[in-house]
Amino acid sequence: MPKISAQTVAEHRDQVRRRIFEAFATLLAERSFDAVTMAQIAARADIGRTAIYHHFPDKEAVVVAFASDETERYLNDLRAELDRVTDPVDRMAVYIRHQLRAGEQFHMGLGMQLVGVLSRQAAQEIREHVVAVEDVLRELLEAGARASVFDVPDLAATMSLVHACLAPRDVAPDQVERFILRALAIPRTDA
Repeated sequence: MPKISAQTVAEHRDQVRRRIFEAFATLLAERSFDAVTMAQIAARADIGRTAIYHHFPDKEAVVVAFASDETERYLNDLRAELDRVTDPVDRMAVYIRHQLRAGEQFHMGLGMQLVGVLSRQAAQEIREHVVAVEDVLRELLEAGARASVFDVPDLAATMSLVHACLAPRDVAPDQVERFILRALAIPRTDA
């Protein structure tokens, strides 16, 4: 019988899941999703090769749970930061900064690596996590438009353009933030 390394079974399971997620992220940084096996994840997580199946039935279940965990932590952190400000421009700046930092803290770029590899159901579950983040941006843009500080003639296009600007590249974060906020600003008519 495996030794429980926490005060409760629930805490132990959480610790093991966290180790599995860390192992999975490390392996994905080294190789493609297809090249990662459950045995490799278990070995990196320092659990038995068969013990991993007590937590996840297969690799797709690991990636979906991993994405859920990443998204939940990302959104909790983002909402905590957004709760500190009320001005629509300041809130958008918080979103931009948080999204730019997220690339360093979270593994948000998994989507392209998983296209065509996951089952339709797993891909849909991953997509739901993307939608949860998009919902925050949608709310921010709509609030800014209602407050007459953002020009958002086409919400879907604006969301796509903002996220395109937030994609990883070699541009200073303050320049990205300034560019997006200027692009969203309602044009001045006093010129």
